[in-house]
Amino acid sequence: GALDGQASHRVREHRIRRELLARLGLAVKRLDPHATQQRTHAPPADAPRIDSKLAIPPPPAGFNTHDGGWIKFAYEPGLRERVQPLITQADAARAELVRRFGRPVLSKVTVYVARTPGEMASLAPEGAPFPRYAAGVAYSDIGFVLLTLHPADPNSRHDLGEVFRHELAHVALHDAVDGRPVPRWFNEGVAVFVSGEGSVTRLQTLWTATVADELLPLGRLERTFPTDAVGVSVAYAQAADVVRFLIRRQDQQRFTGLVERVRKGQDFERALNDSYGLDLATLEFEWREDVARRYTFWPVIFSGTVIWVGAIGLFIWGWRRRRKRSGVTLARWGREEAAEDELRRRLREAEAGRVRIVFAREARSEVVDIKPRVEEIEVPRVEHEGGWHTLH
Repeated sequence: GALDGQASHRVREHRIRRELLARLGLAVKRLDPHATQQRTHAPPADAPRIDSKLAIPPPPAGFNTHDGGWIKFAYEPGLRERVQPLITQADAARAELVRRFGRPVLSKVTVYVARTPGEMASLAPEGAPFPRYAAGVAYSDIGFVLLTLHPADPNSRHDLGEVFRHELAHVALHDAVDGRPVPRWFNEGVAVFVSGEGSVTRLQTLWTATVADELLPLGRLERTFPTDAVGVSVAYAQAADVVRFLIRRQDQQRFTGLVERVRKGQDFERALNDSYGLDLATLEFEWREDVARRYTFWPVIFSGTVIWVGAIGLFIWGWRRRRKRSGVTLARWGREEAAEDELRRRLREAEAGRVRIVFAREARSEVVDIKPRVEEIEVPRVEHEGGWHTLH
């Protein structure tokens, strides 16, 4: 009886889960935590499928080189100032990746830095092409990274340091799992999240996609990444956020356990289930719930419309404050002008009565015409009908 009750409860739980996942438009597979079905995972867009027979080509004649022990750089002499920051941050980037994966990675890496995408393509191993739009590419099997100083699209955002860390993360993940296959979204998500590239832009993209209900199913990202600009930005931002969800502080040990299980030969989904107690469908469901809590309200606050409204509000506030200061100044000028007008009026009245103004200065007196400068008036006195009077 107890076993029948447990079975019924499990059936109801599976039915509820299926209904919830169906609402998200997800393809639900049979919920079997011990399934051994293998999947073929495609490589990320900036890491072309290669084989270990490829070799790193020698750097062109005239290139400068730097040997950092585990990492070597080769670049044109004119790029020294741009490459030096990469050399400086390389050890710290490697230490962070070792911490993330919980094991030694990046034992040997070679990095070539080109000026343009065309030059970068000429430095690639023979028979291993990569997408023309790529600003960097990782040949993880042989520990080889190519970077370009200028991207193919001159209007695109390009941070050489971020691209460098992104490609290092691809090589490090390959080392951590010993070349075992992982889903494309996981590979790209790790590279984007660990490199920290465009974090603010990613958040804005997730906000927009969440509000517009344009998040992509992980199953689709596992098969292929979108090719349009909007879809690509959503895919990368979403992949990075799913990895963030897996590498939360309380789950760091589970993440390293997942990597270790894949390294030992487990299929990614089986390793995910053993480490987190989740299959892919449940992972996506819980992640979407987390995204809904985090991004449903804040996108409205930080949307472009509200930002413009805020900017207009600040402009109006500044204008009113400036106008208030101007009003105070104008009032002061008005008082000063009123005092001057009163003095001029009295002087005109004195002149109309045919009077003369005498200024008493020290021990002598002198008679001057009317129209004195205001700042020169000193205790004025007037003669009228035979008497002397002081003006008040």
